Amino acid sequence: MIEILSPAQLARARVTGRLVGDILHTLKARCQAGTNLLEIDRWAKGMILDAGATSCYVDYAPSFGRGPFGHYICTGVNDAVLHGRPHDHRLADGDLLTLDLAVVKGGVAADAAISFVVGSRRAPADVAMIAATEQALDAAIAEARPGARVGDLSHAIERVLSAAGYPVNTEFGGHGIGSTMHQDPHVANAGRPGRGFMLRPGLMLALEPWVMAGTDRLVTDADGWTLRSATGSRTAHSEHTIAITDDGAEILTLPGAPGLR
Repeated sequence: MIEILSPAQLARARVTGRLVGDILHTLKARCQAGTNLLEIDRWAKGMILDAGATSCYVDYAPSFGRGPFGHYICTGVNDAVLHGRPHDHRLADGDLLTLDLAVVKGGVAADAAISFVVGSRRAPADVAMIAATEQALDAAIAEARPGARVGDLSHAIERVLSAAGYPVNTEFGGHGIGSTMHQDPHVANAGRPGRGFMLRPGLMLALEPWVMAGTDRLVTDADGWTLRSATGSRTAHSEHTIAITDDGAEILTLPGAPGLR
């Protein structure tokens, strides 16, 4: 299903998006060496419920997972890049942490992810990898406008990640989003320009470039959810939910206020 949102729904999406951005911003500020992943999940739960929102993850049980997920946020450490299931693990100084959050409020979902280094030990390779996913996300958003094709966004992501030297996995990528978290169209992190669904005002997309250093192969943890680099290499993931407008794309999941691109 591809959903085109009404102006009223987009107004509610802005509220949901700001909530997601604010929660991720708050969690990033709280995370330090010694923080337990289960603490992060409890903090996320509290902020979601206090806002009158609903987690997209707790009851999430797709075909590729061993559901239900049972937690409020995805927490990936170092080589864990997608669907990281919170567990009893304390962060160390220098860990590369990815937080991925999706909630529904007012009947509209929003989804975003951030990667950052915990503490003061910031390996240059980690900083560069995170920056590459952020730059790829920026490049895709810059292409998002009425009349553009999904392939234009995918190609923009691939161009940045490949130029930075990272192999690109196309098993998991971005997606349409609206009244539910995962919808069509799929937005792969590699593609051909001029191909795919044509963007139009009212369409919402969650764009999510992610990479693993030196490999494009994933392996699944025994928990049935957490996806890791097959070689144990470090990983990074950046994501925003955007809305296509008459003029371009509006980023909905920035903390504080929506931003126009």
